[in-house]
Amino acid sequence: MHTNTTTALGVAISACLVASVAVAALPSEGTLIAHRGESVDAPENTVPAYRTAVERGFGFECDIYLSKDGRVYTFHDKNLKRTTNGANTNACGDVTWDELSKLDVGSWGKWKGSKFAGTRPALLEEVLELAKDGRYIYIEVKPGPEIVPYIKDVYAKQRNATPRNTLFISFNEDTCAALKAAMPEYKVYWLTGSRKKGKAITPRHIVETLRRIGADGVDCHFAPDIVTAAFISEVKKAGFEFHAWTINDFAQTLFAFDRGADTVTTDCAKAQLDAWNMARKLVAKDRK
Repeated sequence: MHTNTTTALGVAISACLVASVAVAALPSEGTLIAHRGESVDAPENTVPAYRTAVERGFGFECDIYLSKDGRVYTFHDKNLKRTTNGANTNACGDVTWDELSKLDVGSWGKWKGSKFAGTRPALLEEVLELAKDGRYIYIEVKPGPEIVPYIKDVYAKQRNATPRNTLFISFNEDTCAALKAAMPEYKVYWLTGSRKKGKAITPRHIVETLRRIGADGVDCHFAPDIVTAAFISEVKKAGFEFHAWTINDFAQTLFAFDRGADTVTTDCAKAQLDAWNMARKLVAKDRK
C-alpha cells in the first residue's frame, strides 16, 4: 500500500472512530448497500448476486426495466449487449419476457465457464422475495413514469416487500414524482451525479429538486472535493436523507460516513465491512 493511501486511510479511520458517537452512520450490514447485488462475487443484477448479499446480511441495489410485454425485470445497461456477450443487442424495452428468459447473463467477462452459466435476468417479483426487514433493497427505476403502474401491480400481488425493506431510486425526476404519487408509503430517493453540465452540483439545487418532486432524499455520487460535511449537512438540515454512490475505496467510504452520509452503495460490501472490522480491532489493540 502506498504511503499516501495509508495516510488517507488512517485519517479516515480515526475520523470515524473519534466521531462515532456523533455521526449518523458507520459501516455495517445495514449501511453498506451491495451495488447490483454482491457483484464482485456473482454476476451483476442476478438472483445469485442478490442472494449472496442477503446471505451476508446486506441490503442491495438492483436496476429495473419494463419488457415489451409488460414484465418488470432486472438489467443495468440501456441495451442487452454487454452481459449477454452480444447474444441480444436490443434495447431493454424492445424485447419480450419470453426472449429475456432465454438469455444467459451469467457467462460474460470473468464469469465465462463459471457455475453461474445459464443464469437469466430476474423478474422484480423474484427480487422482492428476498426482501427482509432491517435491510433495504434499493430499486433503481431506469425508465420513465410509464413503468410505475407495472411496479405497483407487482407489489400488489406479493406480501414480502414493504416500506420497511424496499425503496426506490431514480435519475429521472418525473419517475421519482410518479413513484411517490402512486406509492407514497415507500421512500423515493433522487439519484444524481456530483456535477451537472460540467459544474459542481450544489446543496441548494438538490434541496430544490427534492422539494419539487416530493422525494425523501438524495442518492448522490460521492466526489470528495464537492460533497463535504457542510454540503451534506445543508441537505439534511432541510429535512432530507443523504446517501452516496458508488464507492469502492475503503478510505473514501469512511470519509463519506464521517461527513454524514446515511448509506454508501458499493460493489464490495463484504470486503469493506471486513476492512472496517479489522481496522477497529487494530485501533482497539493500539489503545490498550
